[in-house]
Amino acid sequence: VQLQAYGGGLVQAGGSLNLSCAVSGTNIGSNFVGWYRQPPGKERELVARMATGFGRDYADSVKGRVTISRDIPQNTIGLQMSSVKPEDTAVYYCNVRRYVTDYGYWGQGTLVTVSS
Repeated sequence: VQLQAYGGGLVQAGGSLNLSCAVSGTNIGSNFVGWYRQPPGKERELVARMATGFGRDYADSVKGRVTISRDIPQNTIGLQMSSVKPEDTAVYYCNVRRYVTDYGYWGQGTLVTVSS
């Protein structure tokens, strides 16, 4: 299983950013898919996740500003971010796992930097 994340970069506070993740080797429709992030000097944390029959789950810090999506035929995962804040600065990782408690498979990460 391989995951490749795209779309990171530098964005001004208040702006928007879209991330995408191409998945190969497994069907995302049968898995939990999610985005996690690791801010500088901090531990990795959940941003958003979704699965069939589970719905969508968001971290409190991003609720109302972030939308997770998936395209099952294309086997891609998306993350739309709006009204970004400097505290959104982090390396963002996409993840696919069969069960919510699994470690799963991880992409290489893409850096998002929000300037104030």
